[in-house]
Amino acid sequence: MRIILADSYREMSIEATKIVAGQIYLKPASVLGLATGSTPEGLYDNLVAVHKTIGLDFSQVTTFNLDEYIGMVPENPQSYHFFMHKHFFDQVNVRPENIHIPDGCAEDVPAACRAYDKLIQSKGGIDLQVLGIGRNAHIGFNEPDVKFEARTHKVRLDDETIQANARFFEEEEDVPRYAISMGIKTIMLARRVVLLASGKEKAEAVRKAVCGSVSPAAPASILQLHPDATIIVDRDAAAELPGDCLAGEE
Repeated sequence: MRIILADSYREMSIEATKIVAGQIYLKPASVLGLATGSTPEGLYDNLVAVHKTIGLDFSQVTTFNLDEYIGMVPENPQSYHFFMHKHFFDQVNVRPENIHIPDGCAEDVPAACRAYDKLIQSKGGIDLQVLGIGRNAHIGFNEPDVKFEARTHKVRLDDETIQANARFFEEEEDVPRYAISMGIKTIMLARRVVLLASGKEKAEAVRKAVCGSVSPAAPASILQLHPDATIIVDRDAAAELPGDCLAGEE
């Protein structure tokens, strides 16, 4: 596991941009796994800027998003479909047919989950997966005690996740209770993984992910076993990392 210690959210986003843009330059037909939420917004802003200024080309890129709320129509401003189009897809030249996001309105959710994994496999697998991390150390919507062998599946959101996401809704009761999420196994099959974390509220989760025991109680801890995982954290998110975990950080 490689750790990059950034001085700020802005620097964290720049470091992530270098990795993602580099992946596309080296392999224009890359398959990217993408995350939503406030943490990767700076990354997407930067990628849009690189596209508009020096022509970073997304025309051959295929994308797969990590998750979507169940019961949330794509047109809802709180849906992850809406988020991705607003912050990224509508501002670059990725082809609409190459954009894939779990169908939160599927009539048969288990079938939709199986189809999502098969589609990822048919595209050759994910080259680079971008992740955020929840305060309870979840990745995607894989909450604590999730089965590590799970592929894309239906999940029930923990109370802590619901409370954290309530800031995006008028009332906490408006936050969906269920979502479709790539599973841990789906994530671990990505050839490269980049996890971003910013802010003091993520410090404990980062500690569990980077130097805690590998356990379903802290889903992100499984990344310690990934052959090519990079963790990019600002100083606030790294606040609880002991010195030996930071030894050799960039």
